[in-house]
Amino acid sequence: MGSWHLEIFKMAVYIGFPVGLFYCFNQPYFFESWMMEKRAKIFPPTDPEVMKIFDELKRKMELKQEQEWIAAQETRKV
Repeated sequence: MGSWHLEIFKMAVYIGFPVGLFYCFNQPYFFESWMMEKRAKIFPPTDPEVMKIFDELKRKMELKQEQEWIAAQETRKV
């Protein structure tokens, strides 16, 4: 069996090795290119034509909702 010096060394290795690996391999530059690729896939650049269609659809839905609200208010008055 080893002495207390060996036990302290083993404990330092048990704690220091995973912490050291985590520090070395969890640096941002390892993930930067990977994250940029994922971000480009998930959030593609906006297309002006698509945004125009989306705004038109949003305007139509808001107008429809407003008309329904006005109709509900008129029936409530009667």
